[in-house]
Amino acid sequence: MLPRLFAAALLSVAALPAFAESFSRISDRSAFMEAVQDKELRMGMFGIFLKVEEDGEIRGRALGWDVTGTWEWQDGYFCREMDWSGYPIPKNCQLVEAKGGEEIRFTVDKGAGDSASFKLR
Repeated sequence: MLPRLFAAALLSVAALPAFAESFSRISDRSAFMEAVQDKELRMGMFGIFLKVEEDGEIRGRALGWDVTGTWEWQDGYFCREMDWSGYPIPKNCQLVEAKGGEEIRFTVDKGAGDSASFKLR
């Protein structure tokens, strides 16, 4: 049950349409790293705290359990594969958008699927 809850949180937290205009697309790796470097991605409602590292690693916690993974920038998209305490989260390439230096939004399936927004701290 918990793995499905975590996966649903990462994949289905949709941004409100009214906020869509305030996000700007990040289309290259260097701009992405500038947005997330030395910051934690947080989704407090689900207890998700992630760090996306320059070396291609993802580390964090969700609902009290460890999250690990890898990522790469591919054709303008953030492509990641993760593991949530033994529960695999398959590779997916995602559209990335930022709202100032405060929030970042990932939309699965290269922008065609659900979105999840994280506060940057």
